[in-house]
Amino acid sequence: MRQVMAVIRFNFRGFFRNPKVILTFLLGLVLSFLLSSRVMVVIEAYKTPTQAAEPFLWTFGDATAVLLTSLLLLLLFSDLPKLTAAVPFYLLRMTKRKWLLGQLGYVICVTAVYTVFIFLSTVVLCMKTSYAGDIWSETAAMLAYSKLGKDLGVPSTVKVMESMTPYGCVIQVIALLFLYASTLSFVILAGNLLLGRNRGMVLGLFYSLYGFLLDPAVLGKLLGLETYEMYKVNVFVVWVSPLNQAVYGRHNFGYDRLPTVRQSCLLFLLLLLILACICMAALGHYQFYFTGEKT
Repeated sequence: MRQVMAVIRFNFRGFFRNPKVILTFLLGLVLSFLLSSRVMVVIEAYKTPTQAAEPFLWTFGDATAVLLTSLLLLLLFSDLPKLTAAVPFYLLRMTKRKWLLGQLGYVICVTAVYTVFIFLSTVVLCMKTSYAGDIWSETAAMLAYSKLGKDLGVPSTVKVMESMTPYGCVIQVIALLFLYASTLSFVILAGNLLLGRNRGMVLGLFYSLYGFLLDPAVLGKLLGLETYEMYKVNVFVVWVSPLNQAVYGRHNFGYDRLPTVRQSCLLFLLLLLILACICMAALGHYQFYFTGEKT
């Protein structure tokens, strides 16, 4: 464990001075502002307060927002595994598996920092009209119990509000977003180890497009299903699409056959374990390049 932590700490050296990292976090802030603008319009128009966590829940409560946010990780992790001048030093003093565990731990830590940053961005953007109490606001009730939320595309639903408090809800939303982003990061790393550097970005794009194109409306038209039969398509899509499982509102709240949040988390953890095993297996055939030579 000490050797693995040493690799993680070394990978973080100069992390916040890296232009690519700075650009990724700046783009994340801009994306949060653009996605939360529809919420800010409602707040300004009706002059009603919001709970501090609600803007994040509304902003990242649909598949498109989750997808756009996670795609920025393609830029952040395009150079995985990190091969620096210190890598030969570590490989001579530890096994390749321990070094790879350090890379996986680095990916998880960076993804966690990025996810928390996205959450804090939405909190700061709407902090002028928000309060810290763990009670749903009048704005949330207005969006959930009227057609306003649906017309604006704000995913504030009655079943979400009736399931738990805002802070309990935001913990689950952050967990789902973090796990989905982690699987995307592991896909990038596995692709680079299996197919060569920068090939993981292609696999990451396919992984993202798979969830984006697996839309219930499109599948319903292809299968010629009636409106009352679309429920079966919705259930199928959520179960087989990691992107849809990262959306909190598309889970079982006690009266349907959709996956529960716990089941989605377990499925994400299983997928992460499978990808980690693939990375371990690919490491045996991976060719390290240092100063123009391969080892």
